[in-house]
Amino acid sequence: MDLKGEYLIPAKRLKVWEHLNNPETLKNSIKGCETLDKVSDTEFKAKVKAKVGPVSAIFNGSVLLTELEPPNSYIITGQGKGGAAGFAKGSVKITLLDTENSNNTLLHYKGNAQVGGKLAQLGSRLIGGIIKSTADDFFKTFNEYINSIENPESITNKNSIANNIETNKIKIPYWIWVFLLIAIIGLILVFFT
Repeated sequence: MDLKGEYLIPAKRLKVWEHLNNPETLKNSIKGCETLDKVSDTEFKAKVKAKVGPVSAIFNGSVLLTELEPPNSYIITGQGKGGAAGFAKGSVKITLLDTENSNNTLLHYKGNAQVGGKLAQLGSRLIGGIIKSTADDFFKTFNEYINSIENPESITNKNSIANNIETNKIKIPYWIWVFLLIAIIGLILVFFT
């Protein structure tokens, strides 16, 4: 099945490249990632706990980076085995492009994935949706993680705005809620009895 997508990352291209090669950033961006170790400059080993539809397993996998053109692009080739759950493997080319705003980078990815075992029995439509959702989760988390590191003031501003909204809410004492609930129940009884 084919994969492709684009994400706008709030950091300069060199920073995005560094984060794409940083085991700590990647571990924090992969949902269910228990371990991620850098074996060499171009190879990682990972252990990821994943649930795909009704199938749940721990996948042990490896990732190899090839055709490196720092800080522009590379190809990620990975495979994972989840015991009886089956296997997953794929290859994705990641390309980083500058945007009009020099503080943003456009990340473009394109590739394919294959699954086998119990995973393949779930059907290609379901698997395709799950793989797309997993990619979206990764890039959303990756984006938020980079934003929290590279632009911490934006997180602080969002938190202070949320706190101001919370403090400006009208607080109604619980006894008024109880009274209103009793009144609503009384009205329902009057109309339906």
